[in-house]
Amino acid sequence: MPGPTRPRHRLTTSLAVLGLLVTGAAVHTAATATPAEAATPHRVLFDNAHAETAGNADWIISTSQPDPLGQDSTPSAETDWTGAISSWGVALQQTGDYSLKTLPSGSSLTYGGSGAQDLANFDTLVLPEPNTLFTTAEKTAIMTFVKNGGGLFMISDHTGADRNNDGEDAVEILNDLMTDNSVDSTDPFGFSIDSLSISSDYPSAISDSSNPVLHGSFGTVTKSLIASGTTATLKPADNSSVKGLLYRTGYSGNTGAFFATSTFGSGRVAFWGDSSPIDDGTGQSGNTLYDGWNDSGATNAALALNATEWLAGGSDDGGDDGGGDGGTCTAAQLLGNNGFESGSSTWSATSGVITNSSSQSARTGSYYAWLDGYGSAHTDTLSQSVTVPSGCTTATLSFYLHIDTAETTTSTAYDTLKVQVLNSSGTVLGTLATYSNLNAAGGYTQRSFSLASYAGQTVTLKFTGTEGSTLQTSFVIDDTALNVS
Repeated sequence: MPGPTRPRHRLTTSLAVLGLLVTGAAVHTAATATPAEAATPHRVLFDNAHAETAGNADWIISTSQPDPLGQDSTPSAETDWTGAISSWGVALQQTGDYSLKTLPSGSSLTYGGSGAQDLANFDTLVLPEPNTLFTTAEKTAIMTFVKNGGGLFMISDHTGADRNNDGEDAVEILNDLMTDNSVDSTDPFGFSIDSLSISSDYPSAISDSSNPVLHGSFGTVTKSLIASGTTATLKPADNSSVKGLLYRTGYSGNTGAFFATSTFGSGRVAFWGDSSPIDDGTGQSGNTLYDGWNDSGATNAALALNATEWLAGGSDDGGDDGGGDGGTCTAAQLLGNNGFESGSSTWSATSGVITNSSSQSARTGSYYAWLDGYGSAHTDTLSQSVTVPSGCTTATLSFYLHIDTAETTTSTAYDTLKVQVLNSSGTVLGTLATYSNLNAAGGYTQRSFSLASYAGQTVTLKFTGTEGSTLQTSFVIDDTALNVS
């Protein structure tokens, strides 16, 4: 088996702050190929008709409303759209699997009407901390939408967070939706939101390896964030499908649920007890914002994105059909030599990248892929071609990544690792993520991305490490996988 052909120069490591530059699934560009039959996109409506930008709140994906593509049709970074939850919107947009719209201020929620933003035209409705009560007609529309197969994402804040001083906060508004509507007011979702103001906590996820919200295509959820928030009390006797997924420290069972899911009729419901986790720290000027989306003590991005994906699957017409030509799919792991234990077999790599050098450690086995780490201007690549079966609706690329660096900056990405999808001609179809010396941390971290939009295509998965001219950064990869089903 081959070993490294050139020595690595390990320098004193300085762990920089965590800061993923781009997280999410593949970004499709206008000039590139798409699957033979693109999957029906999941249609998500973000509400901005109920004072979601009052006070210091800025809970919009873009200032271009209803269509965020009017601000930037191919966003590559969350700042390409303006709003404190633009990271959420951009991450979904980059997958190519979602159609996003915003219900603008001054509008009303309807179901079964003729308007373009009528709920009948969507699979999921996101209510990001509403600050005005829903009208009787709106509550009927929301509840009917869910009962008929829609997904509802309710995001609260702490009690007393009355941002527009109208006497109502999100706790009261969302409880009113559930308890005073014409469709079902007998605890339809099986939970009520607590009138609490919890100053700070990192709620932990339950142990459930099969749960699609905690272990979805956007990553594994371990913790979330409370920065003045609340919880819910679960009532499984009223709705047996209700389930707490993350709990306030010291709580479990039916009390202290910070994130919960449920079903109602043919639809799905998710509850989150604080708006801080969805705040990406950037938005319209004049607002005091906090970056909870990228909080290093939590996995808020994965939680928001996995939950959105799960909610979209709850709709009768919700786009669960995969891309491609409708062929069959056998569940399988598709990458060859995925742990590198057969050396360079199956992979194409720069000389010395696949190694069993003792200077770094494999996550499992003896071999791993080590890109860069020279402390001089250098580029390493690692790639493998694979065909994503056309009949598969789920295709998840995952790998474990370790980054160490001698860089001391906490703001400049001098050395980078790009993870990309290319077609057979070498054209970049999408950039899944870009990591840098700013992401340095001890140990391995698993990264996951959806490749479902490439069903029916043969693509090349490529890692490109580019190092600057002085201090070293090492990008170490092990235990790759492309699981389809």
